[in-house]
Amino acid sequence: MKELKLSSPAFQEGGLIPLKHTGYGEDISPEFRLDGLQEGAVSLAIIMNDIDHPIPAYNHWVIWNLPVMTVIPENIPRGPQLESLGNAMQGRGYGKNRYRGPKPPFHWSHRYSYHVYVLDCLLDLPSTAGKRDLLSAMEGHILQQAVLTGHYR
Repeated sequence: MKELKLSSPAFQEGGLIPLKHTGYGEDISPEFRLDGLQEGAVSLAIIMNDIDHPIPAYNHWVIWNLPVMTVIPENIPRGPQLESLGNAMQGRGYGKNRYRGPKPPFHWSHRYSYHVYVLDCLLDLPSTAGKRDLLSAMEGHILQQAVLTGHYR
């Protein structure tokens, strides 16, 4: 299996996530770049977690059925189904069907992880699905995965 490499022009691994990608700024998703995509990939999924949140299941973003691409664009639109991205689906992250950027309370520093999964299928999940639902549906279908972590205060 090829190693999948995940990067972003917005921030380096372990680096500061720019204000525009946070709940204190424009609250838009960063661009991501994938290197080493495996042949036979059918779709992509992303889960964004707040690593330092006291509730482990808490997360900010879940999206699946993204078309296979080497550049995931910045500012993915809001809404449960995204026609502009091959009918990709956004489930419930932070209570909404959209990207919800870092917004730690009291300007504390929190770490955030962006997990990208390369799948061998499309997933049949409703827009009410959350992180646990997505993780369960992906079982046995993950060809590759990579993570990029940043922080914000």
